Amino acid sequence: MSELSEYAGKYQTIKMERRNGVLQMTLHTDGGSLQWGLLPHRELPQAFHDVGNDHENKVIIFTGTGAEFSGPRVTNTGHPLFPTRPSVEVVERLLTEGKQGLMNFLDIGVPIISAVNGPAWRHSELPLLADIVLAADTAQFQDSAHFTGGLVPGDGMHVVYPLLLGVNRARYFLLTGQTLDANKAHELGLVAEVLPPDQLMARAWTLAEEIVKRPTMLVRATRAVLTEHIKRHMQGLLGFGLYAEMLALMDRPSA
Repeated sequence: MSELSEYAGKYQTIKMERRNGVLQMTLHTDGGSLQWGLLPHRELPQAFHDVGNDHENKVIIFTGTGAEFSGPRVTNTGHPLFPTRPSVEVVERLLTEGKQGLMNFLDIGVPIISAVNGPAWRHSELPLLADIVLAADTAQFQDSAHFTGGLVPGDGMHVVYPLLLGVNRARYFLLTGQTLDANKAHELGLVAEVLPPDQLMARAWTLAEEIVKRPTMLVRATRAVLTEHIKRHMQGLLGFGLYAEMLALMDRPSA
């Protein structure tokens, strides 16, 4: 089992604070909006494992910092992280972390509320996997880092977006780099509520505090029931997608 005192200060890209059983996980890079890279890619799977193993956590609020939920936005076909072919060691690490990140998120045994504070340009599948997804009216959703950025959308994007958008809309979204604003995301069913930015966190905490009042086993069993369908899709397809993504990385010039 984990204890908050052991892991709260452990991560450079996640701030954690808990009140009355509600744990808020706030993503950041040096106090500003999260900038995806190898550090958060490594830290998030470990953090989800720690959070899931702490039974003092009754509800999770998952949010970002500043104007964006996650960036940077990739705007060309030369991916900034992988301009050349990565080493075998890096590929192995990416495969392991890619699997663990999403499965550890889904293995958290209590409900997760995402509060998407701004555009999610990178890895928007994570907040969309939450049980309740709230979005500021400034939020946008795009997979800028994968196909249009030069990578196969194989690390969960190929599972989450078809489940949420339907197969054809998801393929269009992933192949074209389509951007969905908060209201369109709400219309399509990705987001439950769209709120002014200054009301977002208050609403997340209100919902969390209502859930905490329920009996513990009712809450945990409901979370298990509501995620099992997604887990089965993820277990069946995530590994294939990750290997496809790594295979395409091999078709790059050596450093």
